[in-house]
Amino acid sequence: MKKHLINNVYVKTHGCSTNFADGEVIVGCLATAGYKVVNNMEDADAVIYNTCAVKTPTENRMISLLKKVPKGKKLIVTGCLPLINFERLNKEITFDAAMGPAPGATIINALKRVSRGEKIFNLRSDSKPDCLLPRVFLNKATSIVPISYGCLGSCSYCCVRYARGKLRSYTIPEILTRIKRDLDIGVKEIWLTSQDTGAYGVDIGEDLVTLLRSVVDLKGKFFVRVGMMNPNHAIENVDNLVEAYGNPKIYKFIHIPVQSGDDNVLKMMNRFYTVQDFRNVVNAFRNEIPKISLATDIICGFPGEDDNAFNNSIQLLKEIKPDVLNISKFFVRPNTLAKNLRGIPAQKIKKRSIQVSMLHRKISLEKNKKWLHWEGQVLINKRKNGKWTGRNFAYKPITLETEKEDLLGEYEVVRITGVKPTHLKAEIIA
Repeated sequence: MKKHLINNVYVKTHGCSTNFADGEVIVGCLATAGYKVVNNMEDADAVIYNTCAVKTPTENRMISLLKKVPKGKKLIVTGCLPLINFERLNKEITFDAAMGPAPGATIINALKRVSRGEKIFNLRSDSKPDCLLPRVFLNKATSIVPISYGCLGSCSYCCVRYARGKLRSYTIPEILTRIKRDLDIGVKEIWLTSQDTGAYGVDIGEDLVTLLRSVVDLKGKFFVRVGMMNPNHAIENVDNLVEAYGNPKIYKFIHIPVQSGDDNVLKMMNRFYTVQDFRNVVNAFRNEIPKISLATDIICGFPGEDDNAFNNSIQLLKEIKPDVLNISKFFVRPNTLAKNLRGIPAQKIKKRSIQVSMLHRKISLEKNKKWLHWEGQVLINKRKNGKWTGRNFAYKPITLETEKEDLLGEYEVVRITGVKPTHLKAEIIA
């Protein structure tokens, strides 16, 4: 075997917040092991792509990017793609190692073996890295904390469950230790992330409400963003969840994906709830926290979604008026039950997606107008296109008109001066 000296490594992560947390650990482990993580692929001896493949267009983009890795560089592909569509990866890409999601410290051993000329296949879907592995933060203000890996679902359209596996939760003491460490170095925002935060702890006798109560008891000024929770898990303990959300440290923001406004389609999707269950969860939160922001998801064109079913989704959106809507066009994914169902013409799916997008743009602008002239505190958590963006208590994205430098992680009092469908505009007043 021909040895290949590896000193410099380029790492690129795509996908969900959990994948970005995994990417931070990859970089942290590399740095601790003495590798230099470089910003340009041209300077690297080895390239690590931490991939996503939840949708067909995403998978296509990953394959396209992998094809552009220069010859002569060692290539390690990790994340969800190797487990979701290894056949395509192996056919179209020349790689040195393929690994499942969340490789953690095993990435170091893989690099060493690759440098010796070995080809690595480590297609595991059950990894759960040590909660306290070293990390390099993508954003010094925000800590992304996976509270579990995997899920309890069996959605007929979902390929991610084959990549991420069954539910594996961290204990509350493990999570608290990690959060304390991050707060001690100045983090101001904690993202509790998972494929389904509502399912947290089912496998170890814990639950999300207990976790939230424990997190907010930690000392310091910080915000907690709770990640996506499916309606069937949220409704089981909704009253206690709403009570926990009353704590000022928790962003008044919920991400509850409905996927369809039609019960028959939900059954075909293997989603274990009804449209009314979804309504009940949303209403329970809104009755106690009227200004709470709601994010939800819709799949357009799932097999069996006739015109009546699609109209039911439209009516639900008009009724619920979500602040954030993630719209997906249905694509057949490998190994899913839905691939055996009779599909809907692509043109019709595209038309429905456009209709939903136009509706939501109108709804979000209407909702954002209610925030005009609001005054209050925001946490500055991002800089994009030369402008600072912050979040208020309801996790509303607020772009600031300011000449101030280095506001990341700072609290500012602002006044909303303008609204867009996607964000609010503000000026600093104190």
